[in-house]
Amino acid sequence: MLSRIADSLFWLNRYMERSDGLIRGIKTHYILLLDKGVNQNLSWKPMLEIFTTCTDAEIELLHDNTETALHKLLLDTTNYNSLKVMVTKARENARGVQDHITKEVWEHVNQMYHSVNALSPDMQFKGFEAIATIEALEQNCVLYNGVADTTMPRGLGWNFMNLGRYIERSLLTIEMSNKYFEAIDFKLEEEKDILQWRPLLLSLSGYELHLKSYRSASHNHNTLHQVLFNENFTRSVSYTLKRMNKYFAQAIKKNSSPETETLSKRLGRLLCKIEFTDFDTLNEATLQPFLKEITKELNEFSRLLAKEFFSYA
Repeated sequence: MLSRIADSLFWLNRYMERSDGLIRGIKTHYILLLDKGVNQNLSWKPMLEIFTTCTDAEIELLHDNTETALHKLLLDTTNYNSLKVMVTKARENARGVQDHITKEVWEHVNQMYHSVNALSPDMQFKGFEAIATIEALEQNCVLYNGVADTTMPRGLGWNFMNLGRYIERSLLTIEMSNKYFEAIDFKLEEEKDILQWRPLLLSLSGYELHLKSYRSASHNHNTLHQVLFNENFTRSVSYTLKRMNKYFAQAIKKNSSPETETLSKRLGRLLCKIEFTDFDTLNEATLQPFLKEITKELNEFSRLLAKEFFSYA
């Protein structure tokens, strides 16, 4: 496979996975913010910090203005993390590799691109129209994953697509978790109600699993365990790293070299760091450095992967 093809497949799924995470977060915040009485401390601030490059002063102006925040997150082309920009980039990558993806995958990405671009820049994100638009976009992201999973051949291209997906998913889980634990100053011992964690868990599609899996009232620790270590949670760091390890091993199966062996060991060490971390050692002093270190290692693995396999590196 040509390096530029592998590169485009990798980034196609990274952009689509981040789009999916953005829409899940937007839907969760939009619905919960309708009931300000219960969710009085909730705002758009975490979403704006993750998915925009706004300054603190700009976020202060936007975080309580739902309509303006949604425009920034969905349609603002000056925001490189807006849905419109990411779907456009996903389509550009898909268009260049049409011979390596199925007709169904290309048609769905193309259709989603046109759906997003059909949204009026002057659209009023209020009432039924707003939630209907958000739900339609969310359905498009879910359908993309289903179409890709049921139609793509399980070859080298599929391996690179999944590496992109799970690297992005892992980074996004850490980014979102870090924002919510930062809101309590990483003080795990100062117990918070489950309502504190509902926006995070809903944004990661893990709220129902949480209620079924965790019976104690230690909501801070339970949430942290789920997002980092729960192997049954498809967006936990542990789960995503294991999937990355699987697809990377398949990608290099017939292309082994000293460089790919080094990359494999690096990924293995990162996976072991998660698997063998003593959960009880994570506290107010150690949690944030731990999340930063995992993020740094993931980004470095992604950089070295690009250097080894992709033409631009």
